Amino acid sequence: MFDFLCRKIINFLYTANYLMNVIKKITSIILVSTLISSSVSATDECFEGTSRAIFKFNMGFDNVILEPIAKGYNKLPEPIKNGTSNFTSNIATLLSIPNHVFQGNLREAGDATASFLINSTIGIIGLANPAEKLGLKSQKEDVGQTLGAYGFGPGCYFVLPILGPTTARDSLGMIADSFVDPFAHITWRENELFGVSGQKLDYIAVKGTTAVDFRADNEVNFESIEKNSIDLYASFKSLYLQDRENKIKNSSESNDDWGNLDN
Repeated sequence: MFDFLCRKIINFLYTANYLMNVIKKITSIILVSTLISSSVSATDECFEGTSRAIFKFNMGFDNVILEPIAKGYNKLPEPIKNGTSNFTSNIATLLSIPNHVFQGNLREAGDATASFLINSTIGIIGLANPAEKLGLKSQKEDVGQTLGAYGFGPGCYFVLPILGPTTARDSLGMIADSFVDPFAHITWRENELFGVSGQKLDYIAVKGTTAVDFRADNEVNFESIEKNSIDLYASFKSLYLQDRENKIKNSSESNDDWGNLDN
């Protein structure tokens, strides 16, 4: 089982690395098209026909690769799963810190910084989460949320290969994240920061593991959505837009991402 899971993860990472370059080109084209178009809202589609085709591809990718990995991941011992989840969440805190500052939430930025430092040291590179026991719970933030907090509308909605649903604002934010996020700075952009450096594969590995952890954590929710939705594409669109709106408003409903969806 472990060897099979490792092979699946390696194939997933190589596929993701290739598709990331394709996604960057697609995103650039869509953003240019959106910027020269008239004002649109999130309920409007950039290219619905194309998005539905990409959504179908993503569901096939999920069925063949991501879901089997997630099911194998769920069979791992709880300490391993908890440690993996803590590790990826701790790294995600690095992106949250500057965005808290950009939004003027200095107290939250301080809490997130303290959380990262405590978990990275006492928590053994983030495998444990002692900061949460001290009352420090960092809320995830990104540039898309920061833009939303400053009143930028979502723009039109579309779907990216592998990465899934997004909007014009959030896709622009996703690109900006790679400049703001210290982890992306030293891995995806392969720059040195405070004597620490990495490579693109490190970035893809962490993001891929985050996706697997999320998919495994929401296995029952995904099955329920697929079983009960008349139009699966529309259901995922609605869930994504609602989730992003909650995050921008810092609503408590968004704290666990999609893990709090009704089964």
